[in-house]
Amino acid sequence: MGMEIHCSYIHYEQTGYFSKLAIDYINGADQLKEFYNLPPTIEGLQQSIEQRKGFRFRNVLVEQLRDQYKDIEVTPKIFENIAALGEENTFTVTTAHQPNIFSGPLYVIYKIFHAIKLAETLKTKWPENKFVPVYFMGSEDADLDELNNISIDQRKYVWQTKQTGAVGRMKVDKSLLQLMNEMEGQLSVTPFGKELMDIFRYSYQEKDLIQQSTLKLLNSVFGKYGLIVLIADKPAFKKVFQPVLERELKEQFSHKALEKTIEKLSENYKAQAAGRNINLFYLKDDKRERIELDDDKFKVEHLELEWTENDIIKELDEHPERFSPNVILRGVFQETILPNIAFIGGGGELAYWMELKGVFNQAGIPYPVLLLRNSFLIIDKKQNGIIEKTGLQYEDLFLSEHAIMKKIVATKTNNAFALNDKLENFETLYDALEQQAIQIDASLRAHVESLKTKAIKKLKELEKKMLRSEKKKFATDQSQLQKLKSKLFPNGSLQERVENFSGFYSMLGNQFLDDIFLHSKGLDQTFAILSYT
Repeated sequence: MGMEIHCSYIHYEQTGYFSKLAIDYINGADQLKEFYNLPPTIEGLQQSIEQRKGFRFRNVLVEQLRDQYKDIEVTPKIFENIAALGEENTFTVTTAHQPNIFSGPLYVIYKIFHAIKLAETLKTKWPENKFVPVYFMGSEDADLDELNNISIDQRKYVWQTKQTGAVGRMKVDKSLLQLMNEMEGQLSVTPFGKELMDIFRYSYQEKDLIQQSTLKLLNSVFGKYGLIVLIADKPAFKKVFQPVLERELKEQFSHKALEKTIEKLSENYKAQAAGRNINLFYLKDDKRERIELDDDKFKVEHLELEWTENDIIKELDEHPERFSPNVILRGVFQETILPNIAFIGGGGELAYWMELKGVFNQAGIPYPVLLLRNSFLIIDKKQNGIIEKTGLQYEDLFLSEHAIMKKIVATKTNNAFALNDKLENFETLYDALEQQAIQIDASLRAHVESLKTKAIKKLKELEKKMLRSEKKKFATDQSQLQKLKSKLFPNGSLQERVENFSGFYSMLGNQFLDDIFLHSKGLDQTFAILSYT
């Protein structure tokens, strides 16, 4: 297409969009070290490999994955990676997300590519081992309002369905098919829109489970890179996890472990989740409801179910698939069924995981190396033209509109509007006046100080008026900047948290995916600015 691609990297801190905890973590801050096990370094990963060497459930994992993929077309890399998971020298690099329709926000794509890139990096570092990238699907999540929508070029599409329970178990219905028709109207006029809609229609077929559709979509997009998508909502995986589930029911161990950690973590950071006494849901058909303990009775009130401890343990033994870990135990479940050495997540996910070290210790499950996922800001050719005209640097885009305009005006104007040196001279003058006045009468100091403060305030107001007047000469720049900011930072948020990948794929096709893959980092945790010129 005759485009040049440029990628530069900046520290997350420069963006102003990441939490103190996320920044402190990648900076290796001492006050966080007690909340994770191993650092995100080659040495940390080496130790993580050592602690995962005794993984016992390879046969279950391989068998379930073969069954999961049996009815869909897969690349040779997928076959190889599934087979490799049966070998003692194979480890996984995992990221996780719920089954958002059409993959959800862009950052889901970015963290998947981060896992793929890290797996490749480690293969080069330790060729005697194999590393498989895994997407762990949180298909038991029931938060439909979070998962039922996407935005394409700032147009929002919402799946209106009356289905309830775990979203992964919901079915593709007529309203979702209708939503695809609406999306097609927007995408069909783009170079690769039809190709993308073909992938969506293949993936989302009426009456398919959403978790199966998500598997098909992610396999279509990432199969060539060897990504394994794992649907964990299976009786065989819950059976493997049964000892932890039983202990949670009998002892409520996770809440006790969590309380101590949250208390410590809250001294410096905002806690993510306090959890509950029992961090499990009861999952049956189209229902996912809390399990509560009340006077030695286990209850699921919305389903009018009640058990004694012996009875609920019997229910667990006969139907482990009906017990669903919430966010506090989901990570422990993930690490129980995978030979995992590293987990890649966003700032919020890392904050959850920081609370869980004690829970992992109590469960006796190895805690992986944590990595903050890579981030990207995508700038298209047209947007690049505006940036060039204004003379801005890419990192300037993260500043406020006011700060950016000040830079533009300062760069382009021939008139001086900043009073910096003059204010300094002014302060020197008043300091001299003050010295002269206090020699006559010491009580005059306060009066001179007051005059100085008022005068400087008036001069700063003058400076603002001069800047405002100068800015008016740059009305076109301001208008273009506002449009640019609203495109790159929709609703004042990062592009990756709002936009779906469809808008970019429909314009660039597979090139877009390959560009993200090429410029993703493995062990480096960084914010990338990818621009097309």
